[in-house]
Amino acid sequence: MTYLDSAATTLQKPLAVRRAVLSAMERMASPGRGGHRPAMLAAETVFQCRQAAAELFHVEDLENIVFTLNATHALNLAIKSVVKPGDTVLVSGYEHNAVTRPLAALNCRIKVARSPLFDREAMLAAFDQQLTEEVTCVVCNHVSNVFGFILPVEEIARLCRERGVPMILDASQSAGTLPVHMDELGCAFIGMPGHKGLYGPQGTGLLLCGGEQDTATLLEGGTGSLSAQQEMPDFLPDRLEAGTHNVPGVAGLLEGIRYVIKRGERDILRRERELTRQAAGSLSALPGVTVYSAEDLSVQVGVLSFQVEKLDCEDVGEQLGQRNVAVRAGLHCAPFAHQSAGTEEKGTVRVSFSDFNTSADVRTLVREVSGLTK
Repeated sequence: MTYLDSAATTLQKPLAVRRAVLSAMERMASPGRGGHRPAMLAAETVFQCRQAAAELFHVEDLENIVFTLNATHALNLAIKSVVKPGDTVLVSGYEHNAVTRPLAALNCRIKVARSPLFDREAMLAAFDQQLTEEVTCVVCNHVSNVFGFILPVEEIARLCRERGVPMILDASQSAGTLPVHMDELGCAFIGMPGHKGLYGPQGTGLLLCGGEQDTATLLEGGTGSLSAQQEMPDFLPDRLEAGTHNVPGVAGLLEGIRYVIKRGERDILRRERELTRQAAGSLSALPGVTVYSAEDLSVQVGVLSFQVEKLDCEDVGEQLGQRNVAVRAGLHCAPFAHQSAGTEEKGTVRVSFSDFNTSADVRTLVREVSGLTK
């Protein structure tokens, strides 16, 4: 199969990730729950994963790195720690439902900083204009999961710091590809999955905590600490890590992060951008195909959307799947992004690359799409 759906989950993993998961299942027990070797080995693996994440994301205190089930879990923890019911929250016009649905559940007034696709200056101007006194929090993704558009989060974070408004960053599509430095951004929280650009298993994620915000629990239970009291511990990471850790997942995530550190985010991004350039150029040359790509790929990562004239995007995705080309089609859980780009009526077909894709994959994609346009 030609797998081009890494914005959902990277299917091809480093061999070390698979080996670590299997090893953990065979050798590790529950961390912090015993003094025997299987428990201690699990605790050491969890500690090493926090260390690796701290190195990659420039987090000063290991305790401020919380393991989650995925980015949605991380973002819910972040949002419900900062945002109160009825608050006014400013978001970008490219947010995922992992952001907008928790805000809707809190009955927030959602202000949207809208801008044309791939226009970073317009995006920053929109945030500057919309970040008014009633806004209590800014939630913004780093990269659009639909179009690969890199938002100017460094500048948006600066605006938030200057105006004293906490910012939550959704790094779902940037972690492992773009620099995400907690110390420089100064965000209240940064949430991310482990199973995308970090090449970890599904069921893993990270919440990076700024350390200055109170944290709200979604789950209460055992932590292996302060067991005599009935309230959750008031310190991180224990407060947000109730129950037994996904140790095989954490072990795999550790090796995924190590792969990114060794390979280098810059080189991973370079490969993904080259494949995006090839795909955009070849698909654009096909009759009836509209490609949503930036002229300057410095504002785009390895995510590319397109439409085929007179064909429903869901049908295109299904037919490509039947031809052993894995893509995603539809609204991609991000209706705000399609509203901003004007594609909400039919959605898009999305191609997304990882460090394990090649030019041969692009050629296969183009050949199969070409067969649908004839």
